[in-house]
Amino acid sequence: MPILSRTVPFLAACVLAGMCADAQQNGSQQAPLKTTSLETHEGLTISARPWTDAALYKEKFPKKSPYAAGIVAMQVVFRNDSNESLKVGLSRIRLSFQIDPDNRQEVQALTAAQVADEVLKPGGKDPSKRTKIPLPVSIPRSGNDKKWKELEDQAENAGVPASVIAPHSTVQGLLYFDLQGQFDLLNGAQLYVPEIVAMETNRSLTYFEIDLSGPGGK
Repeated sequence: MPILSRTVPFLAACVLAGMCADAQQNGSQQAPLKTTSLETHEGLTISARPWTDAALYKEKFPKKSPYAAGIVAMQVVFRNDSNESLKVGLSRIRLSFQIDPDNRQEVQALTAAQVADEVLKPGGKDPSKRTKIPLPVSIPRSGNDKKWKELEDQAENAGVPASVIAPHSTVQGLLYFDLQGQFDLLNGAQLYVPEIVAMETNRSLTYFEIDLSGPGGK
């Protein structure tokens, strides 16, 4: 049986106007995706847009911005045009980038609790200081206060709300990656989504690797 080949990801110049109020949009026909970088195959389209403008964070994070703490938010859209429900392994999504020809690194997405930890960490981050690669992963702290809980809720509410995308529906939200302020790493980065399963048939889809290094992804 021939293996379904992956389509080449393409870039569009359009900018996503904003996030939908509903977690899922149902219907047999879906509006065209406006995005920065995307890849599509096997009935699923995944788009990704790094938020590299501090102004984009103001609505979701009016007091403390993850971006100011060296964290980039990645707006992702999962659009399922197939007739099966698809489950995405959100915890396995990685941001990968090439440090040099022999050194490729991956950064795991932060949880909402980890976002709150990093943003409210005493002393903050020095944007002029380059942190050694690989980048560290934060560990949620205990004894969290009101400000910490507020920020965790903001990150959770803006995040990807569900891992299951119903047929002919869309799910979108933010993923968070701690780049320690080294946002130039996005110039050669890919968003790697290795785990998608068609639930009715228990069939694994081919992995997605969305190139963020094109003109729109920088």
